[in-house]
Amino acid sequence: MKLNADFDKRVVIHSEDLEWLSSPMPGVSRRPLDRIGDEVARATSIVRYKAGSKFSPHVHTGGEEFFVLEGVFQDEHGDFPAGSYIRNPPQSSHTPGSEQGCVIFVKLWQFQPSDRTHVRLNSNYMRAVSSRDRENVSITPLYADQFEEVSIETWEPNSRIYFEAKHGAELLVIDGGFTEGDEILSKHSWLRLPKGSQLDAQTADNTTIVWIKRGHLTRVAEEAARLPI
Repeated sequence: MKLNADFDKRVVIHSEDLEWLSSPMPGVSRRPLDRIGDEVARATSIVRYKAGSKFSPHVHTGGEEFFVLEGVFQDEHGDFPAGSYIRNPPQSSHTPGSEQGCVIFVKLWQFQPSDRTHVRLNSNYMRAVSSRDRENVSITPLYADQFEEVSIETWEPNSRIYFEAKHGAELLVIDGGFTEGDEILSKHSWLRLPKGSQLDAQTADNTTIVWIKRGHLTRVAEEAARLPI
């Protein structure tokens, strides 16, 4: 299966308008954003756990990265409320679920094979710092290595937000919204910018909070090549 698999194209998806599709586990459904592969896939999705639902124990052969959007995600490593950012590297395992229900933004099979770094952060307790080169922007760093950079950015109301996406970028609106080109992005809208492009956005009257990942789109082909056939 391929969905939005041409990474040289700009993509906008307003995920709140999509239907929830059932997963193999009862009570767990998803809204796919991009995908290369079938049930084992290089994939970006929004996933919903109904109250009391859970997955069976499993290994993330290609790694799993997610941000909790609503509710509380749980596994044997702890309880992770909205605002939590988790990286489960390749070969890690867990038994995920949610007693009260939750919604998470998930990326699968998008790690370096040798990565073994676990990350478990609650961004609600992290202090944002003002950007040194962009006005009206505050940044909460979540993760960075030689391949990618992940952060939460807070954009002030009625501001023009611009940056170069030399190696591509993805943005998910956590709260608020902005206009980019002829698109109006609101809560849980997803934007993927191809390599060599730019973001030129205008916020509205409310503060906008976005999850941003940069640099990773240079590795799409090799990530897809590692998928088991």
